[in-house]
Amino acid sequence: MYDLSGISQHGIVVESIDKRTKSPDDNLFDKGIHRDSHYIFTFLESGHVKMMVDFKIVETQEAAVFCVLPGQVHQGLMMKDVSGWFLGVKVDLVPDFVRYVFEECMVEIQPQKVDADRIEKLNTCAKMLQNYCTDEMLSSKEGFFIVQSLLNAYTGIFAHHFLNENKPESSKENRALQLTRQFRVLVRKEFKTLKSPSLYAEALHISPGYLTEVVRKITGKSALYWIQKEILVEAKRLLVFTNLTVKQIAHELGYTDHTYFTRLFSKLEGRSPSDFRDSSQK
Repeated sequence: MYDLSGISQHGIVVESIDKRTKSPDDNLFDKGIHRDSHYIFTFLESGHVKMMVDFKIVETQEAAVFCVLPGQVHQGLMMKDVSGWFLGVKVDLVPDFVRYVFEECMVEIQPQKVDADRIEKLNTCAKMLQNYCTDEMLSSKEGFFIVQSLLNAYTGIFAHHFLNENKPESSKENRALQLTRQFRVLVRKEFKTLKSPSLYAEALHISPGYLTEVVRKITGKSALYWIQKEILVEAKRLLVFTNLTVKQIAHELGYTDHTYFTRLFSKLEGRSPSDFRDSSQK
């Protein structure tokens, strides 16, 4: 788990990227497979990027914006002739609206294409943020206010664009969307103890059938899919980043029967926990 303390005492790093290609000594962008305690907002103006986020491949070769959340496992796989901007920022500096958009999103976070007009706005805002993001400015109350305002604007553009590109149908903008958000938040908090859709329906004071219906309508996936997705991702994190045995990991995730956990992981991932750990450590 990395944080920004080693490179910024203020919890914010803004870097311009100009025709950058991944290299072994790139300490900012190439840490191997890891997690961060902060947000990463990447604006790709041109070039080709490929990375792994929570064990899924994310790739883009056109102008796009992308966000990596705190705690997500990720690794830079390829960077070629990349130009744009990198922003790393600690959680408490990110405005609530932006956190709400990305942490409670109803779809997988993927790179979102941006047009020429938005490219210009992002470049302008990023340059201003970098110019004001100095130790002198951040050390004064007035200067920090300016930096926070520019940070709100820049990350707000990311959130606004993401919302526009993933806007639900107007007919879904009501109780169904609200319930689905509540369900997703609850799953992230309780997936180690609550394993079935019926238990979440009970916690939300609705019927299991209604929960199943609204979650599938909003996300295109079943309620069980989101529960098992959270379990699978955390299992992978524990397999990669700890020395816990498969039995211990099963217990950590709330399974008393580790053989059941092994069968479930193998079904969802297509290989056993041990095979996944071995392949990740090569």
